[in-house]
Amino acid sequence: MNQALESLLDLLDLEQIEEDIFRGVSRSALVPRVFGGQVAAQALVAAGRTVPADRPAHSLHAYFLRAGDPGAPIVYTVDRIRDGRSFTTRRVVAVQHGQPIFHLSASFQTHEEGLEHQTGMPSAPDPETLPTAAEMLPRHLPADVAERLVEARAAVDLRYADVPPWGTVGQPREPRSQVWFRTNGKLADHPLLHVCLATYVSDMTLLDSVLLAHGRGGWAVGDVVGASLDHAMWFHRPFRADEWLLYDQESPSASGGRGLGQARIWTQDGQLAVTVIQEGVVRVPR
Repeated sequence: MNQALESLLDLLDLEQIEEDIFRGVSRSALVPRVFGGQVAAQALVAAGRTVPADRPAHSLHAYFLRAGDPGAPIVYTVDRIRDGRSFTTRRVVAVQHGQPIFHLSASFQTHEEGLEHQTGMPSAPDPETLPTAAEMLPRHLPADVAERLVEARAAVDLRYADVPPWGTVGQPREPRSQVWFRTNGKLADHPLLHVCLATYVSDMTLLDSVLLAHGRGGWAVGDVVGASLDHAMWFHRPFRADEWLLYDQESPSASGGRGLGQARIWTQDGQLAVTVIQEGVVRVPR
């Protein structure tokens, strides 16, 4: 396990300061606000700490309300909405400087047998044949920007199946993007930990497909201004975040200064693990 992954795991190990109240800190960000995937993952950790271990998370729905301050702690308050025979529901509000910055609802379920089907996994190159971020990013970005991005994502081995948006600026492409990812080190056998780490990574690249449709490079080249607005995930089957996962992403629409990304996360052996949908602000600077 590398140092960056250890730091990320420490970040997700929230401090409990009262019954159903937790406190988290932030890591340095590429932009002057808290990374959305961090807040979502920490909020899910807080919710999961109040749920029996035999009820894994099966869905979350969240809204990003305000930009988070990386220099201040975040307080997570959990509301125990419902504890049923099969399902448990939690609501989490993240607060900084006396104001809510993030809201999450999450549902957890006991294991059940039932109907089973899934769509087919899309084709994708073998992740081991793809360049690492440290190898690929300097080919398409200024050295200082590439170095900061590699450092920010050092806890995760994330590999693009094709050239990322900032590598083909001015050349609109099909609004679809694929990345393989796994943590840079083995993790404990704790289902909530793997779900939270997938939640963390899911906010890194989901809106790339919106940029591809318009030949935009995003924040890295300064030709759009963006921020996550909402985020939803459905966890269909068990998976490990320390094993290769394919993040297959596409954008069906962009309008009104917003772009929609939808995606599926697959295990390397073809199991559909997660569905993700996110809308974000995508504005062209004047």
